[in-house]
Amino acid sequence: MDNVTGLDGKLLIAMPGMGDSRFEKAVILICAYSEDGAMGLIVNKPIKDLSFSGMLEKLSISQAPEGRDIRVHIGGPVERERGFVLHSADYVAGPATMWIDERYGMTATLDILEALARGAGPTHALLALGYAGWGPGQLEAEIRANGWLIGEARCELVFSHDDPSKWVGALKGLGIDPLSLSGNAGRA
Repeated sequence: MDNVTGLDGKLLIAMPGMGDSRFEKAVILICAYSEDGAMGLIVNKPIKDLSFSGMLEKLSISQAPEGRDIRVHIGGPVERERGFVLHSADYVAGPATMWIDERYGMTATLDILEALARGAGPTHALLALGYAGWGPGQLEAEIRANGWLIGEARCELVFSHDDPSKWVGALKGLGIDPLSLSGNAGRA
């Protein structure tokens, strides 16, 4: 794994100048990581013209007056029509919930959307359309090329409603001032 291990439940924080505008200032929660590749969800890029209630309407799911209104995000460039609910560990949909770590689960079935529409479901949740994916060795190469920093995925940052501040908050969690970053990799 090229000295990059245990990325499940970690944040990838995009470096300036990474060269892919889809990931500019992106903060990605890694949901699955193995020798076969990696999968993650961008947690700081909301879809401006799609609300949760609008999404429920498209899916013919009725929203109760006490129903929740979670944010809808661009999860990544892969399978943008597919939805994933990233949520706190207090919700389980049996085998439909994939556990990222002890803090986070990911469920991609209508059951969780119906629960949220009724006002139930997990305490914290966000809906991501699409995901970010990497083939074997691809993410490790991007990290070595100075494309990403790796940080701790604090729940208060991941589920914060202040999406524009998540990138800066993730960097500050590493003790890094965003103004001091350079997109150029050095070699010793």
